[in-house]
Amino acid sequence: MPSELDTLNVFASPQSVHEALRKVGYLADNGTASVVFLAERLKKPILVEGPAGTGKTQLAKSVAEMTGSRLVRLQCYEGLDESKALYEWNYKKQLLRIQAEQVAKGVGETWEELEEDIFSEPFLLARPLLEAIRAADPVVLLIDEVDRVEVETEALLLEVLSDYQVSVPEMGTIKATQIPFVFLTSNNTRELSEALKRRCLYLHMGYPGKQRERDIVLAKVPDIRSSLAEQVVRTVQLVRSLDLKKPPSVSETLDWARTLVVLGVPELDADVAKQTLNVLLKHSSDIERAAKELGTATG
Repeated sequence: MPSELDTLNVFASPQSVHEALRKVGYLADNGTASVVFLAERLKKPILVEGPAGTGKTQLAKSVAEMTGSRLVRLQCYEGLDESKALYEWNYKKQLLRIQAEQVAKGVGETWEELEEDIFSEPFLLARPLLEAIRAADPVVLLIDEVDRVEVETEALLLEVLSDYQVSVPEMGTIKATQIPFVFLTSNNTRELSEALKRRCLYLHMGYPGKQRERDIVLAKVPDIRSSLAEQVVRTVQLVRSLDLKKPPSVSETLDWARTLVVLGVPELDADVAKQTLNVLLKHSSDIERAAKELGTATG
């Protein structure tokens, strides 16, 4: 695990962040490294928006790895509520405590004393947000796909994002012992509230350019030939330019490259591309459109 001094060196400059991310296998561009650097220095969350599969979640995981921090992840979904995001009370344990008191009535504990007892730390179940706030060790908090929750649910996040604290009515306010490094990711399926946005630094993560995607393929698929990696990326960039339901993500580019290596393909031609497009694309209409385009491009 990196020492405190190592972590300080990592965040000495945007370039040092860039190099540290590269060492853990994440090839960031200069803009991404700069935002990560500023987020650490300003102690601000980062909101990362962009298409699915462009490396948003992996960025948070890589920052956790390069800093030796524990990753705490809140996977967002429609219907997410306070009991799954912040905390809830251990009702079964509370009930057992009440029943135990009823058995031992001779002790003479009043309801006020019992209530104070059962709404205390031993009966509190921490969910990801509270877990990250209470953590004594370094933590990266990943709030993944925040655009999946309802607008009203975003309000649960605001106190954590601005003050790094959680208010529990029965106990008071629990403040962070150390500020977690917070990432929020969004696939931009809906507009997020201004209240949430203004608490964060903003980073848009789109599809990488040809050279950077080639570097990613070569780094993540070490057995691939450089010439085949070049052909894969050039074809993927062509396919992304089409009118598709779901353009291929970087992760799907990597899956396709690995598929070609497993099949022992020395170079990519139109026939091989068409036969394996189902690895790259996930809608039949997209596969048909891409196959037609590839046939035209090579014809």
